[in-house]
Amino acid sequence: MFSKNKEKTPPVSNDDKTPIAPIQSEPADAAAEAAPAPAVPAAEPAPAEPPKPSPEAAELAVLKDRYTRLMADFDNFRKRQVREREDWVKRANEALLGDLLPVIDHLELALKKTSSPDDPFATGVKMVYDQFVTLLTRYDMTPIDAKGQPFDPNIHEALSRMSSATVPAQMVLDQFRRGWRLAGKLLRPAQVIVSSGSPESEEADSEASGVSD
Repeated sequence: MFSKNKEKTPPVSNDDKTPIAPIQSEPADAAAEAAPAPAVPAAEPAPAEPPKPSPEAAELAVLKDRYTRLMADFDNFRKRQVREREDWVKRANEALLGDLLPVIDHLELALKKTSSPDDPFATGVKMVYDQFVTLLTRYDMTPIDAKGQPFDPNIHEALSRMSSATVPAQMVLDQFRRGWRLAGKLLRPAQVIVSSGSPESEEADSEASGVSD
C-alpha cells in the first residue's frame, strides 16, 4: 500500500521535465505597502515658560534696588554738604570784610588827592592800600571796576545821569565807589554815574517827548 504522506511532486513540463514553481498571487495592496509613507512634520515644541523667581529672590532684588537708591541719595547729600560748608567758610567773615571796605575807599581817595606819587606819604599810603587789597583777595574777594563798562543794574548802583559827547548812552561815565564780590556773590554794588549820550541826542529826545505830550 502507498503511504498517505507521500509528498506530491511539482508538475513538470513535457519538454525538459523541469519542475515549474507554483505561481503565488500577491495581495492588491502590496505596492501601496511597499511605497514609503509621506513624512509628517514634527510638531514644534511649545515655548518653555520662564521660571518664576522665588520669594527670596524677589525680596533680594527689592533690597538691592532700595540700597542703590539710598546710596545715591547719600552721595548727593554728602556733596551738597561739602558745597554748603565751603560756601559757609568763604562767607563766614562777610560782616568783617564788609566793614573793612570803607577803609579801602578812604585809602583810594587819599591816593587820588596826592600831588605826587613819589611823595613819601603817598608811598606809605600805597603800601597800606596794597596790603589791604592782598588781604581781601586772600578771602576770595574781587573788586568791580565799572568805569567804561555797560551799565548793569545787578552790580551797579546809578547815582545820577550825565550827558557826554564821548561816552555813549547807558555806559558808566564815572565810578564814585568801587564794588566788591565775595566768593562770586555780590557783596557791595559799585556806585556809578551813567552817561545819557551826547547833548544833541538828549535835546532831541526831550523835544520828541514834548511833542508827544
